[in-house]
Order: sequence, then structure tokens, then C-alpha cells
Amino acid sequence: MESAPAAEREAAPATAGPGKADRWNDPRLPWAGKPRAADILCWLGIVFSGLFYWVLLPWRLSLVGTHPVVAELLNGSTESIISAAAFARAGHGTLAVVLLAAIPGLMKFDVLFWWAGRLWGERFIIAMPGSRRVAKHLARVQRAGRKFTWPAVVASYFLPIPSAIIYVIVGWARMRLVTFLILDMIGALLWAGLLAGLGYALGHHAVVAAKLISHYSWWFTIGIVALTVLFTLRSQRRMTAAAAAPADQDHDAAADGAEAVRAAPRTPG
Repeated sequence: MESAPAAEREAAPATAGPGKADRWNDPRLPWAGKPRAADILCWLGIVFSGLFYWVLLPWRLSLVGTHPVVAELLNGSTESIISAAAFARAGHGTLAVVLLAAIPGLMKFDVLFWWAGRLWGERFIIAMPGSRRVAKHLARVQRAGRKFTWPAVVASYFLPIPSAIIYVIVGWARMRLVTFLILDMIGALLWAGLLAGLGYALGHHAVVAAKLISHYSWWFTIGIVALTVLFTLRSQRRMTAAAAAPADQDHDAAADGAEAVRAAPRTPG
């Protein structure tokens, strides 16, 4: 499923000359051909969402034990919702405030990925980390339509895959923005309600744990960054090894072929 503007952008470089076509036809870019203003804006928004996560990381844990509702508004993290509900049970705030604060924190960048799916479709889905297996089932998604996309958005917070992948897919599947926002809000409320119930049940114990995390927040942050860098390096090494394996197999096959030719008996001419 591809929109007419995307098809026009793919055809445009062919008539613009080989130099311009080579410059814009980069497989690392999510769009095909020369980018439009919408492409650039959406891409900058996604980049900003990643930077926002890393810039906020030092304060993410420090706010959990001091201002958990503020932490909810900023990032909607699991620990902030649990902590805010535990503080509510201790008399600091209400569950209604906890649930309302979680909605913008959880949903703040979701529409960007819906928009990306709308703009770039399968090209961007395949390029996203962790979406290789999901990309194999795009034809089924297209056939199922709202029977798949509607429940998928609501359940995206509970699934063991990045929610962004689902939002890109439903955008590619032409889900309307209003429908997406309503379903996303329902899923966010269900997820926040589950976490808030857990925090409220834990009560004082969760408050003590949150304050301890805030006290040692910088050490926790350093540990998270170190683990992220470690897993990223391991993932890159595996990808490099996987990419090099076919080349090595081709080289070995060529060497075996050459050896077989040399070893074959020669018939007199």
C-alpha cells in the first residue's frame, strides 16, 4: 500500500539526472527521492524523541522519589506511575491525578511514529530495529484491516515488542488520526491503571524504594547507560558477523570450485 506522492517521489529522481538520483536514493533514508517538508519535520521529531529520552535520563530516576507526578508527565515511565500511586496511598495526591498525568507522558511521541508510517510505509517499517519478523506479516495486516490494527494499538503497551513498530504499521495501514489517538489513549489508561493499582497495593514499601532510587539516581543512571552501550555494541557485532557470513560462504564456494577445477583430470587435446 503506497500513496501517490510516495510513488511520484520515487519516479522523480529518474528524470532529475543521475547525480541527483544517486544523492537522494540512499537506502539508509526512510523516504524515497527528494524529501518534502513533511518528511524532514517528521524525521526531526523522531530524532528529538530519542534525544529527549537521553537528556531526561539523569532526572528520570531522581524525580521518582521526590516528584513522581512530574516524572509521569515528562516520560510516563513504569517506575514513576507506580511511585506516584504509592505516594497517593500515603496521602500525597490522588489516583485520578496519577492516571491523568500518565496520559501525556505515555503518548507524547506516539503520533510521530503513526505519521512516519503514513509517510514512508514499508520502507521505514523494515528499517526499524526489531521489526524484521513483523515485516514478514504485513500482507496479513493489510488483509485483516481494523480487525488487527484496532486491538494492536490498545494492546501495544502490553506487548513484548516496541510500541513504535505498531504505531508505524497502523499509520501505514491508513488508520485515521482521530481513531489512533482514541485507541492509544484507551491503551495508555489501561496500562497506567494496572501500574497504579500495583503501586497503590505496595504503598509504603514502594515509597521507600522510590526514595532510595532517587538518592542513588546518578549511579543507577550510569549503570543504565553502560548496559545500553554494551548491548548496542553486541548487537552491532552480531549484525556485522551476519553480514560477513554470506560473503565468506561465497568466497569459500569460489575457492572450492577453483580447487575442483585444478584437481580435475585433463583430457589430451
